[in-house]
Amino acid sequence: QEVVSEESEEESNGVNLMEFSDEILLHILSYVPCTDLVLNVRRTCRKLATLCLDKSLTHTVLLHKDYKVNKDKVKQLVRDIGKEIYQLNMAGCYWLPSSTIDHVTRCKNLVKLSLSGCHVTSLRLSRMLSSLQHLRSLAIDVNPGFDASQLSSECKATLSRVSELKQTLYTPSYGVVPCCTSLEKLLLYFEILDRSREGFMLSGQLMVGESNVPHYQNLRIFYARLAPGYVNQEVVRLYLAVLSDRTPENLHAFLISAPGSFAETGATKNLLDSMARNVRLDALQLPKAWINGSGLLQHLKFNNPFYFSFSRCTLSGGHLIQRVINGGKDLKSLTSLNLSGCVHCLAPESLFRKAEDDIDSSILESLVVSCCNLRHLNLSAAHHHSSESIGNHLCQLLSRLKHLLSLALPVCSITDVAASVEKPPTTPNLVPQTFGKKVRIGVPTYPRNLGDQANQKIESSVFWALMGSLRFLETLEIIGSSFSSAMPRNEPAIRNSLPPCVRAQSVGDSEVAAISQLTYLQSLTLAQLPNILTGSGLVNIGLQCQHLRTLSLANLGMMGKVVYMSALMDMLKHCRCLRDLRLEQPYFCAGAQFFQALSHCSSLQRLCIVSRSGTLQSDAVMSFMASCLEVIMCHMFMGEPLTVCKNLQQSIVRSFQAERPALNVVIFPLLHEDLTEVIRDVPMRHLDEITLFKSRVAEEPPNLWW
Repeated sequence: QEVVSEESEEESNGVNLMEFSDEILLHILSYVPCTDLVLNVRRTCRKLATLCLDKSLTHTVLLHKDYKVNKDKVKQLVRDIGKEIYQLNMAGCYWLPSSTIDHVTRCKNLVKLSLSGCHVTSLRLSRMLSSLQHLRSLAIDVNPGFDASQLSSECKATLSRVSELKQTLYTPSYGVVPCCTSLEKLLLYFEILDRSREGFMLSGQLMVGESNVPHYQNLRIFYARLAPGYVNQEVVRLYLAVLSDRTPENLHAFLISAPGSFAETGATKNLLDSMARNVRLDALQLPKAWINGSGLLQHLKFNNPFYFSFSRCTLSGGHLIQRVINGGKDLKSLTSLNLSGCVHCLAPESLFRKAEDDIDSSILESLVVSCCNLRHLNLSAAHHHSSESIGNHLCQLLSRLKHLLSLALPVCSITDVAASVEKPPTTPNLVPQTFGKKVRIGVPTYPRNLGDQANQKIESSVFWALMGSLRFLETLEIIGSSFSSAMPRNEPAIRNSLPPCVRAQSVGDSEVAAISQLTYLQSLTLAQLPNILTGSGLVNIGLQCQHLRTLSLANLGMMGKVVYMSALMDMLKHCRCLRDLRLEQPYFCAGAQFFQALSHCSSLQRLCIVSRSGTLQSDAVMSFMASCLEVIMCHMFMGEPLTVCKNLQQSIVRSFQAERPALNVVIFPLLHEDLTEVIRDVPMRHLDEITLFKSRVAEEPPNLWW
């Protein structure tokens, strides 16, 4: 009786969710997908029926990562609240049939619409836009077969009022750009392949009927991102040709991201000269060939810059300070800076300097003092070696940037100078190659909890102090300066990797353990850490970083054996919020124990494993897919025979496709000659966000589109 009375007392003193104020309930409901709110939650009671249709919840509908949404749900959603939707994001909904787009016409009041990654024909786009007279912002893909002549006059009238356009090109075309006469923001993504599926070389010339000229007179933001390939370069030059004739007076952001060599031409030089004379920029990114060896930065004018990217440029630290940061003057407006691959950016000059020489700490100090409000900083893909002078280590200087949210560093930059000199690298190459009695190489046992490691002088390291000072960091990338993924884009898989930097040889488990101080960490990338012996630091991260959503590990420890497998499995048991996992390691064994540990990640949605000579157990993969109901992407590029890969892929699709409409499965031998053909069919969302390895910190200006 006492137990019953206690339970009834607890129930009477308990808090009923419906007793909360409407403001609190609306805040709680804002975390629920809109499809669930409209189709499920609002049917539970009268109060929720009213709140779920509140304007604050229906004004913006995000479907871009709602992998459970299907055609019927979209149809019912727009039928119920179509007139209340002002912003609709369906980007990356590759699994929805193209006929789903027809239902968008019910959303008569749409102001912003994103259909990137959705297959939309010219005729379907014309019908839809004809009924969306209030539209001002649009994102679409332009696929082979697109014909602008099929757009109706009503559609063109809508496009003439669009001020923001994001266009992803899979074929040489102007798309709808010539119809958008009021453009203020233009984002272009060039994904055109050099060869067709039949093996024919493609041309960068525009199709017949594509002679209309884009209208750039009101343009404020121009952004172009090019995938590898000469066709993309040819097409973007056609877009730039109009800009070179007359530079928009209000242009304040000019950004071109181009991999490899993208040579400067007379037209582009005229464009840059015109920009130097007529505009003041707030954001700048240019191909390296346009900056290297030129005095362009000396003549460009800046207003209140918030984003700079000099990725892969040979810009020296002296030029960076003098021409960009105005000799160390106040630059508090700058929030995002990408110096990835700028091997000389922290040195006074680059003429006689080797890439491995020590950095000039005074240059980094000037950068930190001038740009004290930086939130995103990328220093990866370079050798940034600190000198032995006390207090001038790179990590010590970066610890002053208290507002950092994302940071990318090369592995060799985080090591203590004394440790890198005193501590020999633990590699098989150090074993004396002599005759006589064999020497057994043992792996020292590292403590598995944070407290024991702290007692081993770890807390005195400069990297430990840096991690302790950046408590609000959400994204961290520690990538070897010579690391290259085994899966480059549009090329065969790389079979050999370059050795790590000598300074990086001492970076291992203790440095990984230091990362566990980042309580709010959401995304972590670790690549080419040669001194990982047990991976014990990973367990600490799993225990302490409970907000971790994205984890990417590549080439940790010795290449001939996955030495951190046990620690990884222990770590995964604690990663309840993990959604994306990418593993790249030779000889990785994706067996029953691994997938059993991975099954603890109940929120996991996407898995990618890249492993030369790696193996997998088909039964274990099937059991994992059956137990982890949220997984919608499974990419495995291993060393298994083609027959084994195909059979497993077909089994997964056959078993789970019906209940998981967004399911995308690719299981294929890593070193197979047809790998590039398989890759081209992967949805761009997965390919760009997880399958292909790259540094993503400060890759684009913050809040560029949505």
